[in-house]
Amino acid sequence: GSAYRSRGGERARRARGTRRRRSTRPGRPEAVTFPPAASALADADWPPDPLRDPEYYRGVLPRRVAAYLLDAMIVATIVLVLWLASAMLAVMTLGLLWPLHALIVPFGVALAYHILQVGSAAAGTLGMRLFGLRVWSVLGGPPTLGQAAIHAACFYGSVGVTGGLVLLVALFNSRARTAHDFLAGLVVLREV
Repeated sequence: GSAYRSRGGERARRARGTRRRRSTRPGRPEAVTFPPAASALADADWPPDPLRDPEYYRGVLPRRVAAYLLDAMIVATIVLVLWLASAMLAVMTLGLLWPLHALIVPFGVALAYHILQVGSAAAGTLGMRLFGLRVWSVLGGPPTLGQAAIHAACFYGSVGVTGGLVLLVALFNSRARTAHDFLAGLVVLREV
């Protein structure tokens, strides 16, 4: 564990997007960073253990539901604005740009919204961030765009096919991970 040791002051940690937490295991340094550096993953302390660090998982499921509802409203607003803009363009061009109207697909907007935000440095959609959630790779660090794409495609695909029943997977594991979290190699944690 030397990779867990703090490297710099509080300002540097904030710039890296990490948080301090106290270690409860004997033999560990008192101050550690969260999330750990990728080189520290050999210690198998990532993702945090729900029994040792329950604060990262407490209330994650209701927060995820609330975050999704907010994100759905944001996506609906984006689709509505795009639809109105394309309708105005179609009218102004006397119907010449009406084919653009057909390109506004709510599913595509939702996928782009999810992928571009989860795969960014923010590591979460606007709804997730508002409710204090962040998405992390099980290997440590924020997710890649590829992981975000798998996450979004599996979410929308599985929820569409099963009518949301697939989300019940989160009730049967200690880290509250859904099926699309497992498939993308991600975990959703509370910011503590």
